Amino acid sequence: MTYRSIVKPLDDLYQTRSCSRRSWLVHSSKLAAALGVLPSSNLFAYPLDSIAKSKKKVAAVVTVYRKMSHADVLVGKILEGWQQDGGLGPDLELVSLYVDQFPAEDMAVELTKKHGFRLCKSIQEALTLGSDQIAVDGVLSIGEHGEYPWNEFGQHLYPRKRFFEEITDAMRKFGRVVPLFNDKHPGPEWKDALWMAKRAKELELPWMAGSSLTVSYRSPDVTLGWKEKVQAAVGIGYSGLDIYGIHTLEFLQSILERRDGGELGVAGVQAFPTSQIERLMTAGVIHAELLDQGLGATGTNRQEILADPPKDGAVFVIEYIDGLKVPVLMLPGKAKGIGAAVLTATGKSFATRVEERETPYYPHFAYLLKGIETMIHTGKPAYPVERTMLTAGVLDQLLVSLREDSRRIETPDLGISYTPVDYPYAPHLTLNP
Repeated sequence: MTYRSIVKPLDDLYQTRSCSRRSWLVHSSKLAAALGVLPSSNLFAYPLDSIAKSKKKVAAVVTVYRKMSHADVLVGKILEGWQQDGGLGPDLELVSLYVDQFPAEDMAVELTKKHGFRLCKSIQEALTLGSDQIAVDGVLSIGEHGEYPWNEFGQHLYPRKRFFEEITDAMRKFGRVVPLFNDKHPGPEWKDALWMAKRAKELELPWMAGSSLTVSYRSPDVTLGWKEKVQAAVGIGYSGLDIYGIHTLEFLQSILERRDGGELGVAGVQAFPTSQIERLMTAGVIHAELLDQGLGATGTNRQEILADPPKDGAVFVIEYIDGLKVPVLMLPGKAKGIGAAVLTATGKSFATRVEERETPYYPHFAYLLKGIETMIHTGKPAYPVERTMLTAGVLDQLLVSLREDSRRIETPDLGISYTPVDYPYAPHLTLNP
C-alpha cells in the first residue's frame, strides 16, 4: 500500500490551508522583539497584527521533560516566554501535560507546582482534562529523548505513532478535532508514518511536523531563489544517521522545494559507506566543487574526509522524480554542522550552514513554536506536512539501503508532490548588547 493510495493527496487537505508568508511575517514581529534581537533587514517591518485576543489552551504529550530536552525548549517557551526568562511568549497557555517517562532529572513535577497546569496519567486525560469533551485548542506531541528501543536499521523507536494514535482516538471519541504538531518526523518507521498520514486525512486534521532547523538561522544568510532552477546540490550532515539524518534531509528539502517546478517527490534512493566518497566523486554523483563549498561551510574539508572517512557515516543519494540527483554526506565526528551547497541553472552557487544557537535559549525552537502557534490560532498549518513526510520516507528507505549493502530502492511511496510555501526562516540577527 503506497502513500499515494492512502492519502490521495495530503496537499488537498493541507496545502490550500497553509498560512501565507506575509501572515507569518506580520505575526512574527513580537517574536523578534521578545528574543531581544535587531533585524538586519526589514523582515519584521510589517505592523503588528495580533492573531487573536486571547491565548489558546494547549496540551503537551511528551516522552520526557528534562533540561534542554525538546519538551523543555518547546513547552518551556509556552510556560516561561520565548527566552524562557519570564518575558513575552506565545499566545498559548499550557493547561495539561502527559509525560511517558520520569527520569531522575525530571522537571515536570516541579513545573506543575510552579505553573498550575494539570499533570495527567493518560493522553486522553490531557486532552479532556478529565471531562467528556476535548478541552484544549491544540496539542504538541513531542516524542524525543527517553529510554526506548532501537531497530536493526538504527532507528530509535520513540512512541510517536502511539502518541498520535491515542491523541486522535480521543478526538474521534469526543467528536472534536484540534490542530496537532508532531515533533521531528512521524514514525520514525515508514509504516507508522503512513498510518499517521492516513488517519490525519480521515479526520481532516490540521497537522504539522518537522525539524526546528528548517526555520533556524543560516550562516551565511542565503537560500535558493523562489522558483529558481537547480543544476546540482550537495547536503552535509553530522551526528547519528537517524537522529540527525532527519534534520539534515529536511533542512536540505526546505531549500530544494523552492526550485522551479515545485516538488514532485522522490523516485529512488541509495546509501553508501563513506569509503565510497572518492569513487562517487569520480563517477560524477558528487559534484566536487559543491562538495568543497558544503564542507567548508560546515567546518571541514575534502582532504580531511578522504584521509579518514567516518565509519559510522554514510553517503545518501536521493533521486528526485524531476531528474535531480542529490548526494548527502553524513559525516559524524568530521562535519561541525548541517549545511547545503547548491548550483543554479545560471551557474551561480552558494553554500550555507544552519545554526543551532544556544542563546537566547535555543531560539530556533522559538521560530518553530511560532509556526505551531500560528496553526493553533488559525487552524491552518504554517507549511505543508508533505515535506516532513517526504523526508521521513527518504530517511527510512536510505537506512534500509545502507544495511542491505547499498541496494538501490525504488520508492513509489515517495511520489509525494506538493506546492511549497514561501515560509521564512529566522533572519540573520544581531543580539542586543
